[in-house]
Amino acid sequence: MKLNERSVAHYATCDSPADHAGFLRKRVERHYHHAHHHGTSYQRRWFVLKGNLLFYFEERESREPVGLVVLEGCTVELCEAAEEFAFAIRFDDAGARAYVLVADGQAAMEAWVKALSRASFDYMRLVVRELEKQLEEACKSLAACRKSPRRSSSSGRKRHLSNPALLPLQEKPTTLENGYSTWGSGGCVASGATCTDHDGGQTKPPPLPPRRRSAASSATGSPAPGLSPAMLESPVSPETICFSKLHNWYGQEIAVLRREWQERQKRGHP
Repeated sequence: MKLNERSVAHYATCDSPADHAGFLRKRVERHYHHAHHHGTSYQRRWFVLKGNLLFYFEERESREPVGLVVLEGCTVELCEAAEEFAFAIRFDDAGARAYVLVADGQAAMEAWVKALSRASFDYMRLVVRELEKQLEEACKSLAACRKSPRRSSSSGRKRHLSNPALLPLQEKPTTLENGYSTWGSGGCVASGATCTDHDGGQTKPPPLPPRRRSAASSATGSPAPGLSPAMLESPVSPETICFSKLHNWYGQEIAVLRREWQERQKRGHP
């Protein structure tokens, strides 16, 4: 391949953005396919990757590159070397040179290998083909969605309203059982409303649970000292849907029993 040296040098130093850049140590291997190759010592160079062209300069501020590697028909791979964080650019031609590069750290080496592996024209062609394939599949899927008939959301809502069995789970009403909210069987609604049977008739509301007898009450049913008549009235009713009210009601009895126990302890009775 013949390259115009002046044009290439201008492209290397112009204001066009670089795909990757940084310092690397470089040495060139000749006839790398032989077990005993002859290599040169490492040279620290400033590398700039633009497209599929890898330029390297003597210094970061240099105005002209000292070398160029065209990244076509090559592979980028990690290599075994005495130096850590080393990788190589190898070409398919038997007599081509191989470039062994050493990064300053693990992160820098991985970044360079990733950038160089994606720099070739062959790689970009594969990416374009894959993107074109995805675009074609997306267009076919969109065309199929446009051809398919749409269901009316209003008709589906009417079916739900006409058939209570099709109500979603969150729309099912709840009934109260001993102060706890439970799932009811049938079409019952909360807050003491009547229940609808399967024939569409109205039935009586569910019976209330029996009033809880106080543990401190006597056998005759007389209230224990310290319990007011209001405290004997259970808050369990169809209108009671707050758990805190039920909790406070039972807590009143416990508070009275605790005060009685404290008074007995003061009088010396166990």
